[in-house]
Amino acid sequence: MLRQKLRAQLLNLIALASSLAALAALLDPDRVAIAMGVFLVGVNGYSQFFAMYVGVRAATAALALLAARQADQPVLGDITALFVLAQPAGRFVAAFAIGLPQGLLLVVCGIELAAGLLLLALRPRLRAAAP
Repeated sequence: MLRQKLRAQLLNLIALASSLAALAALLDPDRVAIAMGVFLVGVNGYSQFFAMYVGVRAATAALALLAARQADQPVLGDITALFVLAQPAGRFVAAFAIGLPQGLLLVVCGIELAAGLLLLALRPRLRAAAP
């Protein structure tokens, strides 16, 4: 029961953080892009930025909120964890080619990694089926 409550609280926190990140990107895309080291050029650059930083973050927030409300379906929390962990995984792949992220982005990466792994660690344990 405690695991379920902690997992739900973490999912709510992920939903809040993802929502705020999406809102910040929506309201001031240039500032967020600069902070993330992204250069927005032309319509396609902005379109791609909004797809990733607004669309995917908003979808992650919605999924986390749904998972927090549907504790009887732990797979929703697992999928949320995969969405969250996909970002540091991509940065890990990029680290081989160009190096680790720096500054604020390295901190964000650490938080994403910790949150995703903690979500998986708090997954409800399977109960043995009754004969």
